[in-house]
Amino acid sequence: MKFAVFGAGGVGGYLGARLADAGHEVHLIARGDHLEALRSDGLRLESVAGDATADLPATDDPADIGPCDCVLFCVKSYDTRDAAGDLESLLGEETAVVSFQNGVDNERWLAEEIGDERVVGGVAYIFSTIGEPGVVEHTGGPARFVYGELDGRRTERIEALDDALSESEGVDAVLADDVRVELWRKFAFICAQAGMTAATRLPVGEIRDTDASWAMYRRLLEEVCTVARAEGVDLPDGLVDEWLEFARGLDPEMSSSLQYDLTHGKPLELDALHGSVVRHAADCGVDAPMNEAVHAILRPWADRNRKRESDS
Repeated sequence: MKFAVFGAGGVGGYLGARLADAGHEVHLIARGDHLEALRSDGLRLESVAGDATADLPATDDPADIGPCDCVLFCVKSYDTRDAAGDLESLLGEETAVVSFQNGVDNERWLAEEIGDERVVGGVAYIFSTIGEPGVVEHTGGPARFVYGELDGRRTERIEALDDALSESEGVDAVLADDVRVELWRKFAFICAQAGMTAATRLPVGEIRDTDASWAMYRRLLEEVCTVARAEGVDLPDGLVDEWLEFARGLDPEMSSSLQYDLTHGKPLELDALHGSVVRHAADCGVDAPMNEAVHAILRPWADRNRKRESDS
């Protein structure tokens, strides 16, 4: 298959390296110093599941690549709308654009630009980031990727993607029966994990040691699940306890990408996380006061970091 990885960072770079290693044609779309390193030295993956290197074509212009069988769309959620406008040259008749991003709105934003029929939902469970330009570091997590057509159909293109990912070393590939459930399942966890670690500036170990913080963590989970069910998403019973048990087993120093971006002056995915919960809650007439509080606490920092980037 011919793949374009739009956003060759922690998630996109990991998948690009694994798919290339399995023999697929992979093109990387990146920018800045990372792009220059990819062009000069190739992509290096340092992974707890096994290292890999790949000398892949890299560009900041999708028109250099042409139509693909599949586009793995891995940009930060705050860049979704802008990046979606650059997808046209990558699209063939049956091209799937798979969103492996945080949040539950990206697929809709993509569909508004390129059409519902192009968009595939996806969820990534992996701890990976750009360690330095040209280097993706995978430090943990199951490297589990869940995906599916938004209407639940088993199309030829989704089965082809499933085959490609299933045959790639270091990838736990799962074709979902209902990817919307999977999107909200992860959304509940990342809103709790990101909200608590960013708002308190505490790693998960210190949250576990504080009863009040742990109660807030549970409340964030419960609110997202309530919103999802109000929108007709059939989340499984016991999901809150499942995620709490998972969080108890995390490395005590684990935080979140939201906390990292907050403390390193980078733009925040706040609007796609707690801002999204607040919007969805208002639309379906339920309350989400804890998510509202996290959103209000972090909003000034998100505005500050965004302004700093735009001014730089």
